[in-house]
Amino acid sequence: MTTTRKQPQAGPELALADAPGLTGRMLRGIERVGNRLPHPFYLFLILAALVAVASAIAAAAGATTLDPATDEVVPVQSILSPEGAVYALTSAIDNFVAFPPFGLIVTVMLGIGVAERLGLLSAFMRGAVLAAPRSLVTVVVVVVSLMGNLASDSAMVIIPPLAAAAFLAAGRHPLAGFITSYAAVVAGFSANVIIAGTDVLLSGITTSSAQIVDPEAQVTPLANWYFMSVSLVILAIAITITCQRFLEPRLGPWGGEAEADDTKPLERSERRGLIAAAIAVVVFIGVVATLALLPGSPLQGEGGQLLRSPFMDGLPIFLLLFFLAVGVTYGLAAGTLTRWAQVPEMMVDAVKELVPFIVVIFTAAQAIAWFSWSKLGLLVATSGAEALGAAGLDGIGGLLLFSLFVVLPALLLASGSALWTLLGPIFVPMFMLNGVDPAAVQAAFRIADSATNPLVPMNPMLPVILGLMQRWAPKGGLGTLFSLVLPFTIVIFAVWLLQLLVWGLAGLPFGPGHGLML
Repeated sequence: MTTTRKQPQAGPELALADAPGLTGRMLRGIERVGNRLPHPFYLFLILAALVAVASAIAAAAGATTLDPATDEVVPVQSILSPEGAVYALTSAIDNFVAFPPFGLIVTVMLGIGVAERLGLLSAFMRGAVLAAPRSLVTVVVVVVSLMGNLASDSAMVIIPPLAAAAFLAAGRHPLAGFITSYAAVVAGFSANVIIAGTDVLLSGITTSSAQIVDPEAQVTPLANWYFMSVSLVILAIAITITCQRFLEPRLGPWGGEAEADDTKPLERSERRGLIAAAIAVVVFIGVVATLALLPGSPLQGEGGQLLRSPFMDGLPIFLLLFFLAVGVTYGLAAGTLTRWAQVPEMMVDAVKELVPFIVVIFTAAQAIAWFSWSKLGLLVATSGAEALGAAGLDGIGGLLLFSLFVVLPALLLASGSALWTLLGPIFVPMFMLNGVDPAAVQAAFRIADSATNPLVPMNPMLPVILGLMQRWAPKGGLGTLFSLVLPFTIVIFAVWLLQLLVWGLAGLPFGPGHGLML
């Protein structure tokens, strides 16, 4: 049964949110340009064609570059030559199948998909948000929202309504909870203490980009773990302050009523499942840590190290097993797993969601492989590295500039992985030749890409988000959403850039085995 809500009158800020203005014109302009962009499949097909033409022109001009792996001068090879055409034809399947993000992300998503469909991720988020003490409700909402990337894009529609309910239960404006949670989920998408599918996907793209310069280069999913774990704390504080000092005073008090289901607690079976899952987490981590740290363990590398070891090489498998073990344990205890055939069925569903990604990476893999084989990637990297060095932007200064550069394309292209697939092969080798670790370049990209997410007009989830928001702001539109979330975007981006600056100047590692400089 649905009750009629008494809505407060929209304040001037809500009424003006959709009025013409500089921000509105800018966002509408971005939307128009974004609407004209082709589908990522065709975008990478066009890129591959441009690589082929550019390689032919460079080869005809006799362009050469220095191969840093051998210190030899090598000529640019044309994809449009007979040898290039044979390479493109015979390597297409290998380029696709061996593209690092392909196997990594599919493997990890098998486990995450099971955990999500058995209800573990949703129950964890609901339990954490709705059980938060009134004095801590904002902080808990923000932290859980930041960790929402465990559930990928579904976090956008799961957590913000729960945050609105938690704020409402605390006698606060539910729209403030909704907007704050949405900003944390979307703008803070990369910040987490738990390795998620995003880490696996981006590290695979970074690895293939780094191998343009160093064929032996490896960037693990843990490459940004230290940086992003600290980011969770820093962003949680920044977002909480922005909510309490800016958003809530702007919205004023809530004058509506609550529905009976707004603050519905977890069911007993869900609580039982979460307790069992917590035990499974402790047991799993204990077993894996024992196997990895035991003297003489085959999971260790030379000299007993773990940074370059079978353990790191097998990390995606450990992540798969982690989510499977914890998810299945939750399902058995909560009663959501009633037959074992559900597990592979859920894996099938998880892979179905990845089909658009798989289709896109077919052309993306060809474009990157051609870029590398033709030596055009090395030519661009060496030229760009010389320019960066001459400008004195070969370290943290260059990374800050790169992060600022990413803002515009990030507003135009909704898919962060697609954008990194475009930019990674250019900028990762360029910075590597100036001694900058690929993990640092990846972190600089993630800052801009994540912070700008709430303002991307091409986000396919926007209609759903607007529908959910209009429960608390019936007259609100796209301009309302953008105007309310814009302060969070600015604060998150500024704070994150400051963290990157301090991190680089202090020489802190971005993840195990990955510092600012190689």
